[in-house]
Amino acid sequence: MGNTNLLTYLQDNWPHLLSLTWGHIVMVLCGLGLALVVGIPLGVVSAKNERLASVILAVANVIQVLPSLALLALLMIFLGLGFKTIVVGLFLYSLLPVIRHTYVGLKQVDKSVVDAGRGVGMNQLQLLLRIQMPLSLPFLTAGLRVAAVIAIGVATLAPLIGGDGLGREIYAGLNLRNNVQIYAGAIPAAALAILADVLLGRLQGRFRT
Repeated sequence: MGNTNLLTYLQDNWPHLLSLTWGHIVMVLCGLGLALVVGIPLGVVSAKNERLASVILAVANVIQVLPSLALLALLMIFLGLGFKTIVVGLFLYSLLPVIRHTYVGLKQVDKSVVDAGRGVGMNQLQLLLRIQMPLSLPFLTAGLRVAAVIAIGVATLAPLIGGDGLGREIYAGLNLRNNVQIYAGAIPAAALAILADVLLGRLQGRFRT
């Protein structure tokens, strides 16, 4: 198998690889979704309160600098093996970009625009939802873009803690010393990261116009 042509291997195993790719995407989407649900409110709180911002960003920074394999191993102790553990790991690794870019985006909103909103009778919630958040969308999209690329990469470690995804093909290739299998897992994973970066980059550009 080690000498099998890559294209032939892809043709013979495309249903399996497609299944692994879909599993990879689902894990990443779940992790990113949780990061958005938790990270955006934390970014808003940080923008409103500088004291809390220093604590929230410091904690998120500590999580980010932990080696991914070490973090997943710690989570495995508490959550066990499988899908849930890798999703929580992806969620934690995606938090910092979402929080930081939400915070920076809200801080960059022109104060005169906010004052104009207050002048027409908007309350704090209305100012946030109708003025501040829409104007900070380019920054939030940039955070999501960074988080997505990180999550796609970290998700390749999923097989080490009982998860699925394209990492399963990569580690199978490593165990069998089969370069073709390694490429069959690594190339789609890299393609997913590039695709996510390009698509979210275009979305970010639209919000800027």
